[in-house]
Amino acid sequence: MKRVFDLVLAVCAALVLCLPILAVALAVRLTSPGPTLYWSDRAGKDNALFRMPKFRSMRIDTPEVATHLLADPASYLTPIGGFLRKTSLDELPQLWNILRGEMSFVGPRPALFNQADLIEARTLRHIDELLPGLTGWAQVNGRDELSIPEKVALDGEYLARRSLLFDIRILWLTAKKVLIREGVSH
Repeated sequence: MKRVFDLVLAVCAALVLCLPILAVALAVRLTSPGPTLYWSDRAGKDNALFRMPKFRSMRIDTPEVATHLLADPASYLTPIGGFLRKTSLDELPQLWNILRGEMSFVGPRPALFNQADLIEARTLRHIDELLPGLTGWAQVNGRDELSIPEKVALDGEYLARRSLLFDIRILWLTAKKVLIREGVSH
């Protein structure tokens, strides 16, 4: 049932967001050198690696580490990068991963391939058995402000409570948080 929900919602979202996606792509291209999309290797279901796209919000010389590990993340942002991140518009290309079945709308956010501490903590709690999500319970409960143990605890709570109704609640809370731009520190 979750896969059908994801497919229907992804197709509808792609159709509705087609023009905004094209506008963001053009804005990224016109405001900074480099590709429009940034592709990163992420840990997916059962820790299998997959390639996840985002609209590029950071300069092309940014180290490939989690943003919170950069000394001054703001110094790496492109001219529109801060806006893309605060509005979560940089995440729109992940509709591709949802359509391919590599991600779901709701689940734990996919860890970067080199976030060994997060991957290990999730594996110990069987969170790696879930498809990663565009948003998740941790996202609506702190997003960038959460420590790894806090994220893993919230991901574990999602694993225990997951249901279609809970996913719909998380999607609603995500929409609210994105509209008020809450929880994004960089």
